Amino acid sequence: MKFVFVTLFPEMIRSACSWSILGRAAQEGLLSVDCVDPRDYATDRHRSVDDTTCGGGAGMVLKPQTYLAALERARELAPGALVAALTPVGESLRQERVCELARSGQDLILLCGHYEGFDERILEEADLRLSIGDFVLTGGELPALCIMDAVARFIPGVLGKQVSAEEDSFHDSLLEYPQYTRPEVWEGRAVPQVLLGGDHQKIDAWRGEQSRERTRLRRPELYEKWCETHPVTELPKWKRGENMRLVKTDEQFAAAARIFVEGRRTTCAENWTPEYCASLNEEEYLLQLRQEKAAGWVCYLHTTKDVPDGIVSINHKVGHIEHLFVTEKARGRGIGMKMLDFARRKLSEHEHPVLSVLNTNTRAIALYTRMGWKLTSGTELEFTPEQYPAVVKKCALVWMRYEGSAQK
Repeated sequence: MKFVFVTLFPEMIRSACSWSILGRAAQEGLLSVDCVDPRDYATDRHRSVDDTTCGGGAGMVLKPQTYLAALERARELAPGALVAALTPVGESLRQERVCELARSGQDLILLCGHYEGFDERILEEADLRLSIGDFVLTGGELPALCIMDAVARFIPGVLGKQVSAEEDSFHDSLLEYPQYTRPEVWEGRAVPQVLLGGDHQKIDAWRGEQSRERTRLRRPELYEKWCETHPVTELPKWKRGENMRLVKTDEQFAAAARIFVEGRRTTCAENWTPEYCASLNEEEYLLQLRQEKAAGWVCYLHTTKDVPDGIVSINHKVGHIEHLFVTEKARGRGIGMKMLDFARRKLSEHEHPVLSVLNTNTRAIALYTRMGWKLTSGTELEFTPEQYPAVVKKCALVWMRYEGSAQK
């Protein structure tokens, strides 16, 4: 693949491309780098490439005659190449675009701007206008090098293993999982044991979970996008010993209250004081469950080999699902997904049942989104420190509505 830079500083480009992975790839003939200097096409003795701004204003603007002459030379060096202008007014470069450029197999001509920017007539000659972020640099060389580096990584042979590029951050809209190397313990901090056991199925599962969790916490907008494009297509299978039991006996109510309290403490930990979370007690929630039963709610208890490990409540009259909680020891086994699907099926008379969830519970919202539930514009209840002294972080209960297939 050929990269041609139209730049006022060709030595800067050549130097950067002579080192490390890019330098080795060039030596092996996997890619090539050429530079065209617009100053070589200037017609005055000062070799000027810019002029004052029409209409007045600060800064100098790059002249079309010199840059477009340089672009013609670049097109001779790389016939049929895609022309990309590096400019703050371009689209923000994302990994999807990088992958598109790499898959196209087309050579790239990269127009590097300077001073106040390009004359608009230069930009009109470009196939793409790209930016690497919402900030301004002194020139387009560094962004152009960033694009070359990002695209070149997908050229077969440039990286040691092609899977390296495919597993990096932003592949499939997710951030990369944590990486470790030797020693196994450094200043008291150990490599996660799962990475040392040699079970590649468990390692892949751990990496996937870490990647999703890291994205959820650090880049929620990316995680939301990932959830929307990765719906749950197959639910975990029910295992022998798993059951959903209608809560009727005192023993079952007591077990449901214990799970209720544990779940509330977990979901409240981020937004309420530790004292408030510690004050939540089984008696309070046992009373709530009994009162809800009298009001028409039905509570189901999930058990694994007769051990209670999850609850969910439904209301047939209004088509609501509430109190979906799984014990800490039972998490990660798909129980929550199975209970939500069970509850929705129980409400088959409602095409679009609803549920409420704390808006800071992004893990739950992500799961529900992947299972066909969509956030609505409605808010059930807001919690602010001004209204509730035990609240340390503003949050709200928000509605989600099932929009998936009724046949599933």
